[in-house]
Amino acid sequence: MNGAHRVVIVGAGPAGVRAAETLVATGVRPVVIDESARWGGQIYRQPPADAGFDRSKSTLYGFEAKKAEAVHDTMAKLLPQIDYRPDTLAWACEPNRLDTLHAGRETSVPFTHLIIASGATDRIVPLPGWTLAGVYTLGGAQVALKAQGCAIGSRVVLAGTGPLLYLVAYQYVKAGAQVVAVLDTSPLSRQAAAAPRMLNQPSTFAKGLYYVGWLHARGVRIERGVTLDRIDGDDAVSGIRWRTQRGDMRALDCDAVGMGFGLRPETQLADLAGCNFHFDALNRCWIPERDAAGRSSVRHVYLAGDGAGIAGADAAELAGRRAALALLEDIGVAWNQHHAAKLEHELGRIAAFRAGIEHAFAPPDNAAQSWPDDLVVCRCEEVTAGTMRACIRSGLATEVNRLKALTRIGMGRCQGRMCGESAIALLCAETGKPPAAVGRLRSQAPIKPIPITPMLYDDGVQVQPEEAHDE
Repeated sequence: MNGAHRVVIVGAGPAGVRAAETLVATGVRPVVIDESARWGGQIYRQPPADAGFDRSKSTLYGFEAKKAEAVHDTMAKLLPQIDYRPDTLAWACEPNRLDTLHAGRETSVPFTHLIIASGATDRIVPLPGWTLAGVYTLGGAQVALKAQGCAIGSRVVLAGTGPLLYLVAYQYVKAGAQVVAVLDTSPLSRQAAAAPRMLNQPSTFAKGLYYVGWLHARGVRIERGVTLDRIDGDDAVSGIRWRTQRGDMRALDCDAVGMGFGLRPETQLADLAGCNFHFDALNRCWIPERDAAGRSSVRHVYLAGDGAGIAGADAAELAGRRAALALLEDIGVAWNQHHAAKLEHELGRIAAFRAGIEHAFAPPDNAAQSWPDDLVVCRCEEVTAGTMRACIRSGLATEVNRLKALTRIGMGRCQGRMCGESAIALLCAETGKPPAAVGRLRSQAPIKPIPITPMLYDDGVQVQPEEAHDE
């Protein structure tokens, strides 16, 4: 560590790895905390060391294999110069302290400077049947393929919208899985209209076109501009139904559905750290405020990668470096100003491309208006659309945290990661207010489930849970 400075990085994806690399180059030894067993993040996720299968990087990552290998190799070389803590959940954040959990042991990690590179998760728009066994997020379908070496089913439908929809379809078919259809809720006309903006990154745009053409050449059914109606099944998925852009009903038999409507940032740690937020119309969600260098509104807390706004893996690497440079400046370490300006220029170029992506693959507008009352919106607490509507229409809830308090939406295991945006969407549909006016779900610790069984603390003391008492 550099004198009295204790730097902690949360996340060992592209942003976290490049931030660590930049710091180490100046003699700073950061603590790098990551929830996964191996570094790489979601986009460059590595199979477990004892996976029991062998797939090359070119097979796992396709066109991005060299980038994945570069991130993996960089982190491997950094290991002797950092305090790396894999399989470690950062579940709470207070001023100058993180609470973490590893192998049942709770550890408080003090910091003077914190870089949060927490990544993103799938955006979900619920529909009837989405809680059936056999329904996965697109990210979950990717994890199954990369980390477990298996597909989510034998007849798979991938549905929703966004570049990840086509990437996962390409990866599944290339791995030998049967993808019977790709159902995109965004119309082709919208995607074509956004093409000029996406040409800011011509190679990335070309890859997307290649994935679509490759899938067509292999007979994968692709329909655009669809309206998803329901996922059929009793206890598990048996099929899916949708309406075409002309309004005709279609159906397919399948035993698994991968679903996602773009990505949303993981912002819980930034919230607990005290960062200010604003509603971002492009990302369609609340994101923490930061300057061009990655500084948040909280002194010595920095934000990088998709956890601060969706921009993709390339931008995450750049943002990780830029946030580390900002940190170095704040602790008085000299660095190349020209390099920082170049990073910001590249990030600006990618931002223009991302604006095109977000416009091309926008999630369905006003989907909440058509949700049936018995649709489970919050699967953790089994809160239905009807329960929320009754609460809103009674006048008791016009703000999302009030709705949470009265219905328990967002209080379950996912802490609102799957249902929070849906709650906001329903509030907007019922009240006519814009998303920025109905508030955002406030994060609570623990941001992810932790055990209630005895945990070991730093001093080795085992803490027993309180005995239960009958009422």
